[in-house]
Amino acid sequence: MVEAGQWRSALTAARDEGFTFFDWLSAVDRTYDEAAPGFDVTAHLLDVRTPGALRGLLVVARVADGEPIDSVTGVFAGAAWHERETFEMFGIDVAGFDDGSGLGIRPLLLPDGFEGTPLRKSFQLAARASKPWPGGKEPGEGHESAKSPSRRRVQAPGVPPPEWGPR
Repeated sequence: MVEAGQWRSALTAARDEGFTFFDWLSAVDRTYDEAAPGFDVTAHLLDVRTPGALRGLLVVARVADGEPIDSVTGVFAGAAWHERETFEMFGIDVAGFDDGSGLGIRPLLLPDGFEGTPLRKSFQLAARASKPWPGGKEPGEGHESAKSPSRRRVQAPGVPPPEWGPR
């Protein structure tokens, strides 16, 4: 784990130590962590110099919600796609992003006009609001011939209240 301000320099140092293969970069939503809420921005690097002896390195930095992380596109050009995805899916701003297009950080995967950050834990899943969840039946559901005792319906995490969504 490195400090958010040391993110770029930690990845540069790892590259200089032989971890020259950039594998992936993403984030983990830890906003509900009471001790240190935020996002763990994570990069996986590999040292491929010795055949048959692959070494991996996971570099993690905790970033507070709303705080940007430094871009590493100048260190690993392949990080551009991953940084755009992390920006779009988690809403983590990437400072100094440059993929050579001159367009800056921009959406990558979601359709035009999409609102929200779907990989955050706080994101409401619209599919769960617009149709019933296809999981197991609650007691008394779908068994018209046999009446079983009913109990209070339990709402799964991430399911919005019934009044949420289109009508």
